Amino acid sequence: MAAALFSRALGRRCAITLVESAEIGTIGVGEATIPPIRSFNQTLGLDEAEFVRETKGSYKLGIEFRGWTRPGESYFHPFGVYGVAPDPGYFHQYWLKLSALNKAGPLGDYSLCDQAARRGRFGQQSRDPASPLSTFGSAFHFDAGLYARYLRTYAERLGVTRIEGKVAHVAQRGEDGFVEALVLEGDRRIEGDFFIDCSGFRGLLIEQTLKTGYEDWSHWLPCDRAMAMPCERQEDPRPFTRSTAQAGGWIWNIPLQHRDGNGYVYSSAFIDDEEAEATLRASLGGSALAEPNRLRFVTGRRKKAWNKNVLSLGLASGFIEPLESTSIHMIQAGLLKFLSAFPGKTWEPVQVDDYNTRIQLDFERIRDFIVLHYHANQRDEPLWRSRREMQLPESLSERLALFRACGRLSQHPEEMFTATSWQAVLDGQGVRPRSYDPLVDLHDADRIAAEFEQIRREIRQAAEAMPRHIDALRLSPARVGAA
Repeated sequence: MAAALFSRALGRRCAITLVESAEIGTIGVGEATIPPIRSFNQTLGLDEAEFVRETKGSYKLGIEFRGWTRPGESYFHPFGVYGVAPDPGYFHQYWLKLSALNKAGPLGDYSLCDQAARRGRFGQQSRDPASPLSTFGSAFHFDAGLYARYLRTYAERLGVTRIEGKVAHVAQRGEDGFVEALVLEGDRRIEGDFFIDCSGFRGLLIEQTLKTGYEDWSHWLPCDRAMAMPCERQEDPRPFTRSTAQAGGWIWNIPLQHRDGNGYVYSSAFIDDEEAEATLRASLGGSALAEPNRLRFVTGRRKKAWNKNVLSLGLASGFIEPLESTSIHMIQAGLLKFLSAFPGKTWEPVQVDDYNTRIQLDFERIRDFIVLHYHANQRDEPLWRSRREMQLPESLSERLALFRACGRLSQHPEEMFTATSWQAVLDGQGVRPRSYDPLVDLHDADRIAAEFEQIRREIRQAAEAMPRHIDALRLSPARVGAA
């Protein structure tokens, strides 16, 4: 992703060298994304039909959460917005009042993504504000290894030099400790002005070389293990991800064109590896295609994502479990923020500090959203009781207090998760405010209820008119929009 974006944005004004080794395995479980991936692909100028075909991708309208409130219950976190109003927060205020009066349907009835997903349908967003399709949003599921290969070809076509090799030594300047060069096995030396560390959990440059430090968040998010296992697909791919809560964590299911991606994220303090593997195998919808890929991690972030002349991306910069498909997005966010602060050969420390603050806030806001899922549960296993009783981050505690008081949500302009996302999880897991915006009472409840019914009817009709998801995968995006 870094090589592709920099080669597109900087052209041949920078010499870009990509160092990779086929001998080093990749994690390869980041197969679900969120809507901003569309803007990243558009920035690169990728053809969507080609991208979906080359990555064996499918479309994603949101995430179904099973058992996160209590066993047997489920809810849907949709993309897009609820209703048709430009302000989803205000729509939600009306819904709170009407719901209390039994004059509104479930919140999901007012989401086109929710209704399309339940019917196995897919379409493209419309720019016509009068159309229910203007409220639509979508992302992708794809094979992460195929996406990497696709972007590698793209980057090389734009002049990136790719070198196959393993780093044996990192050379630093004596006067300030900046990285000067990478020395590969075989003594090949690669010098550079700036280095992007994409070396995964080990953080070869950012941590092993620069000793940046790591902020541990496992007291909030205690899951420290994961195992991933692909399986044969037994049915047409759904246009959504599925997350199913388990006694020791949760299991993901991601439908691709050629297979399903599955995995179990769990806490070793509450379940051992053997039991976790047995649980994962029992959840597979088809025959396993590989043995489980086992991962160990500590949730948290580097104390600095940018240190000296090294920028860390992906797992090298930190890790938050992929419950809301944020891992690939954080790579994208890190790259775009870096481009907006691109330093050239010299830069001011204040520039680096500003970048690090923005990335820190991104991590913390995502952390709070993930912690909410765990905290707002009503399950009775030890892991889940401990999450209900934990002391929350102050930022999340304040946000929840405001919502519980009056249904309002404080949002930052750069915040990744929208009001729709927060409303979906809060309502889905039974967190309801004590009141609503009093300005809602200025309008006649029966008239608003009639408008809500019309919105619900239009959304249902729009969802039913969409092509089936499997058919949409066989069409170009333009033809999907026309359909």
